[in-house]
Amino acid sequence: MNKETFINEVNKLGITLTDDMLLKLDRYYHLLVEWNNKMNLTSITKEEDVYLKHFYDSLTLYKTPKELIDLNSNIKVCDVGTGAGFPGIVLKIVFPSIDITLVDSLNKRITFLNEVIKDLNLTNIKTVHSRIEEYSKNLREEFDLVTSRAVANLKILSEISLPLVKVNGYFIPMKANVEEEIKESTEILKKLDSKIIDTISFNLPIENSIRNLVIIKKLKETNKKYPREFNKIKKG
Repeated sequence: MNKETFINEVNKLGITLTDDMLLKLDRYYHLLVEWNNKMNLTSITKEEDVYLKHFYDSLTLYKTPKELIDLNSNIKVCDVGTGAGFPGIVLKIVFPSIDITLVDSLNKRITFLNEVIKDLNLTNIKTVHSRIEEYSKNLREEFDLVTSRAVANLKILSEISLPLVKVNGYFIPMKANVEEEIKESTEILKKLDSKIIDTISFNLPIENSIRNLVIIKKLKETNKKYPREFNKIKKG
């Protein structure tokens, strides 16, 4: 996906990119490649692939109905297992009004993210070096939206992420094939007083790979006995 195609496809999502946003995305790309030579941040480094599989893919969260989540407002967002900053950094560049927290278990990734934040002069964004199951123990009902991209099985991910969501807020993991994971998550979602209200399925442009936004609403305060302890969850 070249930059012109990227702009056109993002326009189809309903997003208008400013020159400043495009400059920041370009700088972010070059920082990603530069730092990737020093540490393993991503296996995807070709510019056309980054713009499709990282930048555009991150922005598909905008497909969520605005009456549920308005990314153009000053909502509080948490990106669980952010890795090299997807979708969190991309969301912050394109939707500057959001207040976003990026959580990751590897300190080297946090070091990279802090450099990106400083270089791009991003505000109302912070990084947290922590396993999400530890972070969610001490910070309950804090965020309007919690999201994640390619982190873990939906059942496990729901149990450790939903405690962070405000009552009547949303957890929206970004997934590929998800039908079986949804079936396996039914019991834990009931225990966490949450429910899937919609699944938005679509294909990425050009390569046509399947993507899903699983929209999970938090209905009641999280029972304090959840989440359970889990082994370390690795970024997928």
